[in-house]
Amino acid sequence: MAENDSLEEPVCTFWPRVIQGALVGFFFVTLGFIANYYYAAQPIDDLQAQVQDLSHQVEQLKQEQAMPAMVLNRYRNSICYIFGVYQVGFAGQAPSFRARISGSGFVVEDGLLATNRHVAEPWYGDAEATTLINKGAEPKLEKLVAFFPGLSTPVNITPLELSAQGDLAIVQVVGSKAARQIEPLPLAEQTPPPGELVAVIGYPMGILGMVAKSPQAVYERLAFRHDDQGSADELAALSLIRPSATYGHLGDVVGDKLIYDAPTAHGGSGGPVFNSQGQVIGVNEAYIDGFSGGTLGISVQALRPLIEAAEKKQSDAAAN
Repeated sequence: MAENDSLEEPVCTFWPRVIQGALVGFFFVTLGFIANYYYAAQPIDDLQAQVQDLSHQVEQLKQEQAMPAMVLNRYRNSICYIFGVYQVGFAGQAPSFRARISGSGFVVEDGLLATNRHVAEPWYGDAEATTLINKGAEPKLEKLVAFFPGLSTPVNITPLELSAQGDLAIVQVVGSKAARQIEPLPLAEQTPPPGELVAVIGYPMGILGMVAKSPQAVYERLAFRHDDQGSADELAALSLIRPSATYGHLGDVVGDKLIYDAPTAHGGSGGPVFNSQGQVIGVNEAYIDGFSGGTLGISVQALRPLIEAAEKKQSDAAAN
């Protein structure tokens, strides 16, 4: 009997062991549930992150697709068609030749427009004019006017600041209070990397392009008229001075040079190049004939010093 009693565990030590075992078991069960929840929740978090990233990409794509229409509708009235007539000749003689110039421009500050130098100074880069000038001939602007979509008559403009290094110029509006109140376009702080969507707005083909897309009655009346100034005056009176937009992608950036595949044509020189956020990243300059990816522009960063210099000239002139 005493031997059997010695084999039994006392109650005072048995229950604490049971409780301790239960607690250890509860701990491991709880740890299992936590581990299971963590590893099960992790893929859900990853999936949510992927969904958010995809939603962001979709929104960005929608923004990019809507960008050309947005900038055209919002900034149309700040983008002008530039028409000019110039001559090159020797003193005391009839001009050796006269020529017309068509281009585009856009408002960058109160009364100041950005364009290409070969628009503001049409003999710049012209081989025939350069040959005559080197022989002593004098170039002369006979006329330089800007047609804005929101104005029924043209405004006179004059070159104010010309780039010595590239094909950029700032011209000044002369004597038009309405044109001086037109909203400037927003300039980008940085040039975007290659691959970004761009839109180019301007007046490719000049008067011919605007006449071609005018109502049929206007087209029939102006299509065969050989008077660009007269045709432009009539289009302005009818509110048919309307820029066109094309878009593509930025193919490369080399220094201040932008290369993109948004198509353009003669007359589009000097128009703004927009990024996907609707900011101006450059000034449309030229295109390589026969190569659809070879449209060239100049970064807006090269334009900023010209704007500052032109503003200083305006300020000095006002002070005097």
